[in-house]
Amino acid sequence: MTSPNISRYPVPDIADLPEDIREMILAVQEKAGFVPNVFLAMAHRPDEFRAFFAYHDILMEKDSGLSKAEREMIVVATSADNGCLYCVIAHGAILRIRAKNPLIADQVAVNYRKADITPRQKAMRGFAMKVSRDSRAVGDADFETLHGHGFSAEDVWDIAGITAFFGLSNRMANVRCARTTSFSPWAAVPAKAAEGVSKQLRNLSDAQRSRSRSRSRPNWGHRHLAAS
Repeated sequence: MTSPNISRYPVPDIADLPEDIREMILAVQEKAGFVPNVFLAMAHRPDEFRAFFAYHDILMEKDSGLSKAEREMIVVATSADNGCLYCVIAHGAILRIRAKNPLIADQVAVNYRKADITPRQKAMRGFAMKVSRDSRAVGDADFETLHGHGFSAEDVWDIAGITAFFGLSNRMANVRCARTTSFSPWAAVPAKAAEGVSKQLRNLSDAQRSRSRSRSRPNWGHRHLAAS
């Protein structure tokens, strides 16, 4: 096991993972220089790992009426409301990059109503919070309000989908006791674990690395790392 500090659950060795997941983690490590804890923690359940990151990318990377910064605003604000430290730190770092604003993540996490965001974005955030806290109260008036700010019905679906997906992520991160580290805002593995992961990755055969690079690898969950 790489480290007991990443999760309450066992964290598998890289060499023991299914090939597609091992290749994805290798791609993340090569691109970013480290492996975020969430990848290692989710690898405990490979089928859920695949489904989780596939849905993540559908929601967060597709063409949409929501900008990528707006999507991260939803994640940060609802994660803060759900008390998920891991997601607030990790996605707060992404939001700073997406929005090109070093202060926005802290403002949105603490009180989006007073954050330096547009009325449209505040309406979006208010709806996301309603979905997170009391989805049974959502009604036609909410759609009318969002339409008034230029959101389409499909955009409203995306706001709700991102909120709901990260509600799952927040709760599972808290159950697993997911931890971040001091040396990286991207929540990379702790130093000892990182050393172990890097050693495992170095031990992959040259042939396997060459084969991995030559294939078309899935983009699950790591495309945003290109911004780092």
